[in-house]
Amino acid sequence: MKYTLEEILNRLKSLANPVNVEGMARFGINPQGTLGISIPALRQIAKETGKNHQLAGELWESGGHEARILASMVDEPHLVDEQQLERWVKDFDSWDVCDQVCGMIGALPVAPQKAMQWSERQEEFVKRAGFALMAELAYHDKKASDELFISFFIPIKREAIDGRNFVRKAVNWALRNIGKRNARLNRLSIQTAREIEKIGSKSARWIAADALRELTSAKVQKKFS
Repeated sequence: MKYTLEEILNRLKSLANPVNVEGMARFGINPQGTLGISIPALRQIAKETGKNHQLAGELWESGGHEARILASMVDEPHLVDEQQLERWVKDFDSWDVCDQVCGMIGALPVAPQKAMQWSERQEEFVKRAGFALMAELAYHDKKASDELFISFFIPIKREAIDGRNFVRKAVNWALRNIGKRNARLNRLSIQTAREIEKIGSKSARWIAADALRELTSAKVQKKFS
């Protein structure tokens, strides 16, 4: 069944929950334009709506927080081009929108290239997107070579000094996910974390300590024994 933009926006408004918005704000989600709708509820709407590239663009342009997350769920990846990615990434204003969209971008052939490019940008959520993509690829792309992830160590070490919360958490996330792929990448990720530890900045020390805690844990090491 096809739904119009107006019908979907009205449905989203009907599900608004101000109490949830307050809770989301405590987790660092931007409350501006946010309705407080859960991800499972958005997934249900996306399932009912079906894939629709044009609708995805209209939802994104509407500017609503949940509308943009929904846009990433209903878009058709094979119709997404780099121009769209650049338009969307500039609009990121909350970590959850960033990460949800990166879940869709991670399936695109251009994802590794965008991960490297965006990691060099200075805008907080664009830079986060670069590392969120690295984390996404490390978790989902089972066919990717070790060499791809080894190349990611360069921006991971370079940006470990960025003290902005949403950047440092994404850098850490990327490093941890790479280190959980296989024994070789685990060893190299631990080595990278120890190099980051020596940088000396507060952000670098946190990234290294948190990554080392997980990557050297008995649970992770058991996977490779």
